[in-house]
Amino acid sequence: MAKQMITAQEALERLKAGNKRFATGEVTHRKLLSHQERTDMAQDQNPFAIILGCSDSRVPAEIVFDQGLGDLFVIRVAGNIVAPSQVGSVEFAAERYDCAVVVVLGHSHCGAIQATVDTLMNPDHPPSDNLMSIVNRVRPSVEILLQTDLKHDHAKLCMHAVRSNVFASVNQLRHGSAVLEHLIEKGKMIVVGAEYSLETGEVTFFDF
Repeated sequence: MAKQMITAQEALERLKAGNKRFATGEVTHRKLLSHQERTDMAQDQNPFAIILGCSDSRVPAEIVFDQGLGDLFVIRVAGNIVAPSQVGSVEFAAERYDCAVVVVLGHSHCGAIQATVDTLMNPDHPPSDNLMSIVNRVRPSVEILLQTDLKHDHAKLCMHAVRSNVFASVNQLRHGSAVLEHLIEKGKMIVVGAEYSLETGEVTFFDF
């Protein structure tokens, strides 16, 4: 498979254009691959972007961005959190496939965010130890908001916490990996945050 080299800005524009097609119902990647196309792709992959997204069944990155098989290197975990295994996965794709952009994709009505809010507001009823490991990753993004008037409005609190958590994950990727820091410093990679709306199907990219 021929290597396709595109800039970070070109990759972002491709994602934005794909999401626009998805949100307006004009998708182009619904056809199934032929046997030959599938066989050819088995030998290699050439993703143009890395997506760190949530495991939520309603937010499959390839569909949301109207991309085909092999176009995106997708890492999915509840709450789009950043832990060592996620960092390692991003490093692998960045070095192996020269992906110039990483998108941390949060979404509205995120269950991991809601679970964290519920846990902090009801500490006497903690979740399982395994779920708590996710809650603890999201916790700093929620705790800071609980010090504001948002604590009196559960819906708004969760909405702002989604973005706060995306910002935190972006920051961790930018500054928590020597490999990624080097690529960013050399201008070979950017890490951006975004939020997918379950209601509209649109992805909003954040400026930092």
